[in-house]
Amino acid sequence: MQPDFFAHEANPPTNIPNQLWQQVLDLKKQLNYHGYIYYTQGSQKISDEEFDRLFNTLVELETNYPELLTPDSPTQRVGGAPLQEIASVSHAVPMLSIRTETQEPHQAAAKFHARVCKLLDLPDTSDMAYCAELKFDGLAVNLRYENGILVQAATRGDGSIGENVTHNIKTIHTIALRLKGTPPPVLEVRGEVVMTFADFARLNAAQRAKGEKEFINPRNAVAGSLRLLDASATATRCLTFFTYGIGETQGWEVPAFQSDILLALQAFGLPVHDAVKVVNGPQGMVDYHQSVKNKRSQLPFDIDGVVLKVNRRDYQEQ
Repeated sequence: MQPDFFAHEANPPTNIPNQLWQQVLDLKKQLNYHGYIYYTQGSQKISDEEFDRLFNTLVELETNYPELLTPDSPTQRVGGAPLQEIASVSHAVPMLSIRTETQEPHQAAAKFHARVCKLLDLPDTSDMAYCAELKFDGLAVNLRYENGILVQAATRGDGSIGENVTHNIKTIHTIALRLKGTPPPVLEVRGEVVMTFADFARLNAAQRAKGEKEFINPRNAVAGSLRLLDASATATRCLTFFTYGIGETQGWEVPAFQSDILLALQAFGLPVHDAVKVVNGPQGMVDYHQSVKNKRSQLPFDIDGVVLKVNRRDYQEQ
């Protein structure tokens, strides 16, 4: 096991014996590690029974010593008391929409490349690098981490104001409650919550069995799940998450390229889909689009296209 997989608080709360504190830290570390490799890497190193034993031990300790309970504890994924309402959140950095190109791929790529080169005052023969990614068909969210701990999660909303869905986001096992390594004081991570086709089918089967209304599509199911007031209900929906960008940051030297930003987020323990690829020029964009089109039927979740971003961050800002 990696000894520094997740950072931990250095000092125990007042009146808590150091031995008990260390036991709780060790339980959190083990549960975070095994949860990460199971939900993010599809691997399993201990049995379900052993995982449950560790989890229940932590629950018992936190129940007996409430001062040991922290926001990043794995026990906080199961959901607490239902909320009375969902509050609004103002985004520190607006969550902007992307421009859609619906022309034939060669025409769309050439048009986009020419527009980018014109805005940057570069010749359209420039071998521009683009970060190519999947366009997930789910719900965009902003995750705010302070000193590595998830403190708030909000939907995109209208781009300026979204909804506080922290209680539901915490139930998604692919989202870290505490980042790995040494994250900056403030890091806002942006990505998409999605539901796989298999989990969508199971959800609708359960809806039918209860005589309740079925969801139209996975995206509709995600939106409905994140707006539930009772997080324990959301926890049964099997949602997943992929990151694709950042919002506000403080105390972090942001990598110079979009592709390197994604690698950094992955190093912090956040899931980045392996379809991300750096391509060059219009032909590179077309080739990527075709490769995704060929593999689309094999994806376990829905997408509605691909996203191409200028890879250099200073160019993006221009």
